Amino acid sequence: MLKFFYNAAPNPMKVALLLEELGLAYEAIPVDTRKGEQFAPDFLAVNPNAKVPAVVDGNVTIFDSNAILLFLADRAKQFVATDLHSAERAETLSWLMFIASGIGPFSGQSVHFRNVAPEPKDYALNRYDYEANRHWGVIEQHLAKHEFMVGGQYSIVDMAFWGWARLVPFVLGTGDATWTNYPHVKRLLDVISARPAAQNAEALKSRHVFKAELDAEARKFLFPQNERLKSTT
Repeated sequence: MLKFFYNAAPNPMKVALLLEELGLAYEAIPVDTRKGEQFAPDFLAVNPNAKVPAVVDGNVTIFDSNAILLFLADRAKQFVATDLHSAERAETLSWLMFIASGIGPFSGQSVHFRNVAPEPKDYALNRYDYEANRHWGVIEQHLAKHEFMVGGQYSIVDMAFWGWARLVPFVLGTGDATWTNYPHVKRLLDVISARPAAQNAEALKSRHVFKAELDAEARKFLFPQNERLKSTT
């Protein structure tokens, strides 16, 4: 059976959505990153980058959320353009990489500097908040003209979008007022969230209890770079 290593963060959730959409049988294996389980030798053998999600299916091991989406969709020939020479396939790759290299990193850094980085942080927060808003603005403008992200139909690009779109108010620190500026993002988010597969993916979080406290131990595992600061003071 396919093994899915996950936690409740945006990137694992987009893979959970695809697994549910495909109706694949899988074993959900929790990796509690606030307890440092991502650094366990058994997990590092799956993903040497110590990140979730990751998937092991027989002799296939794959990590990085958008790589997993593309691999599984290609294999199933569902939710993705399979003609490698088509304009739709090219558009799929473009938006998948945009989400992987833009939406995810800048949204994540916006959250980090808004909520957990030590002072002074005005410059860094301004940079990442600006870029997060800019990237979501690109998505908003695209969705103003398109029902779905690619090809006029639901695809893995929408699933990649969904993982992060659920958290846009938190990412930008603007609460419910967020949707005034991003109505088309909200429209597609609501469409996807209403799907049974999305509801099943959300319910996956309740199967296991993950550490909620951001205490000293959790900070050590989540932000190991801070240990370097201690050696210079």
